[in-house]
Amino acid sequence: MFGLGTKGKVLFQQQWQDALSEYVTAVAWSSDGLLAASSAAGEVIVLQDGSLVNLLPADIASIDCLAFSTDGKFLAAGGQDGRVRVWAIFPNSVQKEVKLIATLDNAPTWVDKLAWSPNCNYLAFSLGRYVQIWDADSQTVITTLPFANSSVLDLAWRPNGENLAIAGNGGVKIWSTQDWDDEPYIIDMPSASIVTAWSGDSKYIASGNLDNTIAVLEYGSPHPWVMQGFPGKISNLTWSQRLSNKAPLLAASSIEGIAVWKKEANDNDGWNARVLDLHESKIQALEFHPHSSLLASAADDGWLGLWTKAKQVGQILEGASRGFSCLDWSHDGKWLAAGGQGGELIIWSESKRGKGFG
Repeated sequence: MFGLGTKGKVLFQQQWQDALSEYVTAVAWSSDGLLAASSAAGEVIVLQDGSLVNLLPADIASIDCLAFSTDGKFLAAGGQDGRVRVWAIFPNSVQKEVKLIATLDNAPTWVDKLAWSPNCNYLAFSLGRYVQIWDADSQTVITTLPFANSSVLDLAWRPNGENLAIAGNGGVKIWSTQDWDDEPYIIDMPSASIVTAWSGDSKYIASGNLDNTIAVLEYGSPHPWVMQGFPGKISNLTWSQRLSNKAPLLAASSIEGIAVWKKEANDNDGWNARVLDLHESKIQALEFHPHSSLLASAADDGWLGLWTKAKQVGQILEGASRGFSCLDWSHDGKWLAAGGQGGELIIWSESKRGKGFG
C-alpha cells in the first residue's frame, strides 16, 4: 500500500512484496538491477524473475552487512559468525548465475561493516580493531589496517577511490589507497565517531559522533565545521548529489529527527540546517536518491517518508507492520527497496513506470 503527500501526487508505487524469515538486516542493488537482501536469521537472497533465490539458508548467525561490487560482478556478506562470503555473478541468456567463490573465516570476530572500492574489486571489512582489504579478482588479502583506538564502528571509501576512512573511538582515520603503509590522516574527535560518509564529489567527509555532534571537513582543510544540538547520537548520514555550483546537501538522523544541512556560499557562515518532522520513533535508514535531492527515511514507526527536495513530505510508503529496518535506491533511482523488522521485503517503482517487476 502507499500513501499520498499533501498534493496527492504519487511518486512511487509498490510493485512487489515477499518476506524473509526474520528481521531484514540489509538490502542492496547491483549496478545492473539485481537485488540482494539478508536477514537476522542468516539468510542471503537475490531476486530473480520475481522470485527469491536462496544463496544462504536461515541459520543461527545473523548476516549484518551486504554489498555488491561497483561493477556488479561480486556480492559480499558478513555477519555474526565472523565469515565474509563472496559470490561471483555470471550473466547468461536466462538469468544471472550466482556462485559462491570464497569464504573468509575470521571467527570469533563479528563482521558488521563492509564496502567495495568504487574503482576496483577491493573489499574492505571490519575485524574488531582492524580493517582488512581483500582483492576479489586475485582472491588475496591486500593489507590489514589497524585502527587501534577501538573496534571499527564504520568505514567508507572516498568516491574517487583515493582514500579509505575508518571511524571509531577518537575520530576518523583516513588511509591513502596509493600507499597503505603511509600514516593515516586523522580527524580527531573528543568522543567516538560512529558513522562516516563522503560526499559524492569527494570534497567533503562527515562524521556522526557519540557526543551528539556532526563534524564536516573539506578534505585537506585543517579545521572541520561542527554541528550540535541533536537529541541523541547520530545514526545515519547521507549526501545528496552536488546542486549545480553549490555544495551537496547533508542529511542526518538522530533518534526520530532529521536535519538537512546546506552550506552557505561564504565558508565563514558554515552550514545551516532545516529540521524535517514526520517520524514518531527511531529512524533506521536515510538515503538520498542517486540523481536528485529526493530523500528517503525509514523508521520503526512503519513509515517510509519520501521528502521532495529534502524539504517536505511528498509521500509516505507503508507495508512493514513492525517497522522498517533498511532501504536502498537502485543505481538509476527508478526503484526503491526496503526491508522490514518482521521480514518484509518490498519494492516500489516510479509511478510512471506502471505495474510489473522483473
